[in-house]
Amino acid sequence: MRIQYPTNIRIIRTPCTGKLEVEYFMKAFENGADGVLIAGCEEGGCHFIEGNLLAKRRVNYTRELLDELGLSPERIRMVNISAAMARPFVDIVNDMVETIKGLGPSPLNPKKDNQPNTNTTLEITK
Repeated sequence: MRIQYPTNIRIIRTPCTGKLEVEYFMKAFENGADGVLIAGCEEGGCHFIEGNLLAKRRVNYTRELLDELGLSPERIRMVNISAAMARPFVDIVNDMVETIKGLGPSPLNPKKDNQPNTNTTLEITK
């Protein structure tokens, strides 16, 4: 049985979450994402030594920026999870989608109508 996550998300694979910059997260919002979920290696299990710790600091900084801009910092979230943890991953994705639905469309979303765009951009490492 295949475990499925909602179809209203877009997954972007990266070699390491530590390569992701704050500008990348902000660009996702500028391009219409209502939320961003970064899923990295478990702490202490990064193949690039400290990549996930660097990403965590950048995500926290992005949350501060969103708050200063008057946007909900809950629109971005980072989780540390093993690639083998499919069921917990799907649960995390579903929780993020529900959070975004509760927040409504991002004010940065270029869509003209008031329909929620719950395309949650996910950053996932292998």
